[in-house]
Amino acid sequence: MRLLTIAITPIILILIYLNYRDKYEKEPKKLLIKAVAGGAITVIPIYFIEVFLGELFHSDSTIKQAFYDAFVVASFTEEVFKYLVFWILIWKNKNFNEFFDGIIYAVYISMGFAMVENVLYVLGSGHGVGILRALTAVPGHALFGVAMGYYFGLARFLEKKSLYYLKMALIVPIILHGIYDFILMSQSGWLLLLFIPFLIYMWIAGFRKMKAHSDGSQFKK
Repeated sequence: MRLLTIAITPIILILIYLNYRDKYEKEPKKLLIKAVAGGAITVIPIYFIEVFLGELFHSDSTIKQAFYDAFVVASFTEEVFKYLVFWILIWKNKNFNEFFDGIIYAVYISMGFAMVENVLYVLGSGHGVGILRALTAVPGHALFGVAMGYYFGLARFLEKKSLYYLKMALIVPIILHGIYDFILMSQSGWLLLLFIPFLIYMWIAGFRKMKAHSDGSQFKK
């Protein structure tokens, strides 16, 4: 029970904080639950696809293998499924009526996935891993979600460049997620030195994106 609490608590705290940042019109609880559930369900197809992709490429080069595993196996697969859940559940939903809503729903979807992933890691590896992931992997998934939701918000309300922003809603999270995983998988000392600066960059960029979409009721549709 303690391990389960360690695994789930950072997820809950992020969702509570995000709901607090939604200043003008709170989202329907049923839709938020669907977003979390949708993200959680993606763990099943993602697992099988990642296993399949993992068998397609093997390299003696640690860097090449890390690049493939990070950007193709993990980042691409996971972000594509999060994107699909957003597209199916949220994109045409009438409650997606503010810029910031894109961030809310994308992060809820990401936290659904992160919750299942985190529970599996923590139950398998113990509380030390749980604490480490609470400070790194879980916020990382949230920040990938912020990037995705930010561009979904732009695509929804800036119709002239809608297609461009829809592409960016997938491309940017894949790049961020890929870099995050590549640094860790590379086993390279000099790349690992970049991990904390990269996390700081993601935090700063994420909060700027949230501020840009949460300030001002003029963004209501």
